[in-house]
Amino acid sequence: MIRACLAGALCLLAASGVLGASVLNHSTATPAATPTAPRSASLLGEAGVDAAAVQLPPETLNPATDRAELEIRLVPLTRPELEALALRWQAIVKHKSEEIVAAQITVARSTGVGIEQERKRLARLTDERRILVDRFLRVLNGLEAKGAAEEVISEYRAYVDAVIDKTIEVSDLRTTLAAIGAWLTSAEGGVALATKALIALFSLYGLVLFARLVRRLVKRHLRKLPAISSLLQTFLAGLVYWVVLAAGLVVVLSLLGVKGTPLLALFGGASVIIGLALQDTLGNFVKGLMIMINRPFDEGDYVDIGGIVGTIRSVNIVATTITTFDNRVVVIPNQQVWEGVVTNLTAQDTRRVDLVFSIGYHDDIQLAMQVLGEAVAEHPLTLEEPAPTIAVTALADSAIQILCGAWTRSDDYWSVYRGLLADVKARFDAAGITIPYPQRDVHVRNAGG
Repeated sequence: MIRACLAGALCLLAASGVLGASVLNHSTATPAATPTAPRSASLLGEAGVDAAAVQLPPETLNPATDRAELEIRLVPLTRPELEALALRWQAIVKHKSEEIVAAQITVARSTGVGIEQERKRLARLTDERRILVDRFLRVLNGLEAKGAAEEVISEYRAYVDAVIDKTIEVSDLRTTLAAIGAWLTSAEGGVALATKALIALFSLYGLVLFARLVRRLVKRHLRKLPAISSLLQTFLAGLVYWVVLAAGLVVVLSLLGVKGTPLLALFGGASVIIGLALQDTLGNFVKGLMIMINRPFDEGDYVDIGGIVGTIRSVNIVATTITTFDNRVVVIPNQQVWEGVVTNLTAQDTRRVDLVFSIGYHDDIQLAMQVLGEAVAEHPLTLEEPAPTIAVTALADSAIQILCGAWTRSDDYWSVYRGLLADVKARFDAAGITIPYPQRDVHVRNAGG
């Protein structure tokens, strides 16, 4: 079981590539003859071109050529040249695989002290082949980009997979461990992978810091524009933050050797699927933008949204968050907010506090109105202008109802509301004005009388 796991890991290591410049410590001989590959060389054969006769830049056949340099040198080559180059690289990989097979046989037959030396040699050959396979696969990528038939590319890749899988399968446990150890200490193996990991870690950390700095600067400049609400400022600053992160991530990945085009294609396809799955969420997003642009309210406003009264805490891409007077947090989808009735209770600087007081039918209406006027005038938070409204509004079943409308600053609304309730009750008591309970007169008649 352990051996199988290690063999699988070695297979992945042998087939993988790591960014970085490296020169093989041991020379790899290039076979003089090109191996027979009928299907792979079909296009060359049809054109009457001998693969061995095609003139190729020597750097494209040198295993010590850095992978990044090799990719650049492959760009101007034509498809026939790349086909010939693929055959030559297949021969190089084949030759190295033959050396590995010979070394495996030697290890299997060796005993005593010499077997450890043979294992080290086998591990070194395996690591060299890993680098050769990496170069070979890059040639195949270039050939595929130039329009080679899919079956040709598949045949080459199948050969690589079969050779690697078979040579690993016949390796013993200690040889496999030695190969893994050689990869970990290789300049293009574990060392390069650790270097890439450190670069990625520090790059992402720096990217996050830079994105935060940009967000802070954008928000600072947006605050100078009074036409933009605080909600829209927060949204735009957050949008810039994520755009900078996304763009920076693409740059970091490209520096690490990851192709950006496949990632963009993947994100494009995923966006379509996500869009179909999250139609309601996208609707909330659009409504959130409408709220930010039309500004029916802003952060800190006291609003009534569908019967929910509270202070606007935030608006994100999908929902509006309200904090009620008893410190409850209510989250309302933006679509419901936009399609419902919104009452902004602090949109104006001033607001009228409307209180309705009931007095008995036997009480003096003018005296009651005078007491209410004095209570409003003497409250420290009420305004003289506009003038207060004090008038009889209804002759109800059990009482006469008088409206007392006092103007105040919007921020002082609840202070005036509560203050007037307590003050008017005390003044009514002092003036002998009653606030009656609901009552009903019942007349009893004697039927026999």
